[in-house]
Amino acid sequence: MPPLSVVILAAGQGKRMNSDLPKVLQPLAGRPLLQHVIDTAHSLDPESIYVVYGFGGGQVQAALGDETVDWVLQSEQLGTGHAVMQAMPLIPADHTVLVLYGDVPMIEAATLRQLLRTSQDGGLLALLTLEIPDPTGYGRIIRNAQAQVSAIIEERDATPEQRKVTEINTGVMAAPAGEFRNWLLDIGRSNDQQEYLLTDAVGIAVKAGKAVGAVAASSAAEVLGVNDKVQLAQVEANYRQTQARALMLAGATLADPARIDIRGRVTVGRDVFIDVNAVLIGEVHLGSGVKIGPNCVISNAQIGAATEVHANSIIDQAVVGENCRIGPFARLRPDAVLQADVHIGNFVEVKNAQIGANSKANHLAYVGDATVGSGVNIGAGCVTVNYDGANKWPTVIDDGAFVGSGSMLVAPVRIGAGSNVGAGSTITAGTADGKLTLGRSRQVTIESWQRPRKYSDAQKKEIIDKAIKK
Repeated sequence: MPPLSVVILAAGQGKRMNSDLPKVLQPLAGRPLLQHVIDTAHSLDPESIYVVYGFGGGQVQAALGDETVDWVLQSEQLGTGHAVMQAMPLIPADHTVLVLYGDVPMIEAATLRQLLRTSQDGGLLALLTLEIPDPTGYGRIIRNAQAQVSAIIEERDATPEQRKVTEINTGVMAAPAGEFRNWLLDIGRSNDQQEYLLTDAVGIAVKAGKAVGAVAASSAAEVLGVNDKVQLAQVEANYRQTQARALMLAGATLADPARIDIRGRVTVGRDVFIDVNAVLIGEVHLGSGVKIGPNCVISNAQIGAATEVHANSIIDQAVVGENCRIGPFARLRPDAVLQADVHIGNFVEVKNAQIGANSKANHLAYVGDATVGSGVNIGAGCVTVNYDGANKWPTVIDDGAFVGSGSMLVAPVRIGAGSNVGAGSTITAGTADGKLTLGRSRQVTIESWQRPRKYSDAQKKEIIDKAIKK
């Protein structure tokens, strides 16, 4: 097969978005629309990908930061044909050209491969078309008596009979580069918009005696373009539905497939269960038998087999081992690493900490910048005091240590193996292995103390005036 060059049109402003972002940077599942199209293009193994940019070009390039594509400027937006022509001088004549759109993000690689085969097998200009019940607003695919494609007619130029046609143009096409370049050069601007329209290449190819092939898109959702926030929401819903279906086919059970939000690439093992309103962001892997409770947010995380994440928990850039119990209302922040059989309970926060197997922090604790051994118990209300106002300091808790409730571990500090820290202690120096350490002030009773009584406003004013008088 001839080498492939992909041209992605991404120069439009998208005024109907009413946004400061260029249209192709509007987010779909947490990534720009254009990124989805580029990813699909990469899956076809092209020799080159050319992104034709215009409005907000610097912003688009900065946001994508993709060094695997070539950026081509369309300084004047003079139509789709003009946009493709900006890239054509860079494409060898023996390539196949595939034209995609930066605001059509759901196009499937399998459909594009079929389109490319149609073009490459016969050296044809091949179009991706769609049959829809109501074609209002779309260009119609016109066929001759032999059912061959003869032209694309825009609705405003169509006759009443042509407007009855329900096969529409999606804009996606593939063609041999050498011939395609010649057809584009023959496109004129004698239309209402005074633009060079890519669709005119079809009629020019037919006049040159070239057959035009057509491939039907699998669904309307696949080729839906995004021009405003309503359509963006529709595409987002389509994306969620597609991803939810893929997860279920991979072995996950979803409590309600309509109430899961997937904003990245999610892989699952067998018999995973995901409850309602889970949000999965970025690269997420859920091992076999993982259970995700309602209202959880999992972002760029790996969760080991048989682990259960209870309701309302957040796991962000963390690695969780097998058979762990997280939450409810727990938060694992970046660089938290949990070994097997770890319990992190309600209102416990872990950040940049490694926690060994069979350790637990079940209630109201903060474990940050810490290395925790295996078999450790961290009591309710404990804090690794890691920040002195300028620097972060580490805490090390060795195997088998027991840290009593309400303890403050002032870093840098080491808690010895098998040692106990008495409840309510403030620990500022290392503790001995296997020993009990207390760091409390001496308890006293004030015999003369009286419970505060209620003062009148005048009395309170007098007291305040005395207290703040210079």
